[in-house]
Amino acid sequence: MIDEIDAKIITILQENARTSNAEIARRVGMTASAVFGRIRRLEQDGVIRGYAALVDPVAVALPVLAYVLVRLSVYRRAREVGGALCTVPAVQEVAHLTGEDCFLAKVRCRDTAQLEEVVMGINDIEAVCGTRTIIAFRALREGGALPVACAAPGAD
Repeated sequence: MIDEIDAKIITILQENARTSNAEIARRVGMTASAVFGRIRRLEQDGVIRGYAALVDPVAVALPVLAYVLVRLSVYRRAREVGGALCTVPAVQEVAHLTGEDCFLAKVRCRDTAQLEEVVMGINDIEAVCGTRTIIAFRALREGGALPVACAAPGAD
């Protein structure tokens, strides 16, 4: 269960994952060792899944942002197809959807020729019967922090 202190710690780490335990402790009114213990528990419970550097895609020559909607011919193969989509290096995110399209894949590429290769590869996955690709002009917001609220007392 996430309490108010956990929610504050998570919010601070989402703002800057490199914030020291001492600084977090100062901001939440605890000792650094107590904060360390809470962070360790949040990691072990899977609430905090990891830490990452946020990289500017344009700076690493991946300026093309596209979203690929994937339709299946055999819905029973959704788990298999979802797993295959997750292994494509250019695919950053995959969401399983309701409706006609079964998956939405967020793709980053260096140019439209690479995007074409990625989409052709997705279409080659068995059980994929079609794709629709949307190219974005630019991302206005990516990787935003999740709003974290503590559980209400007695809400078990």
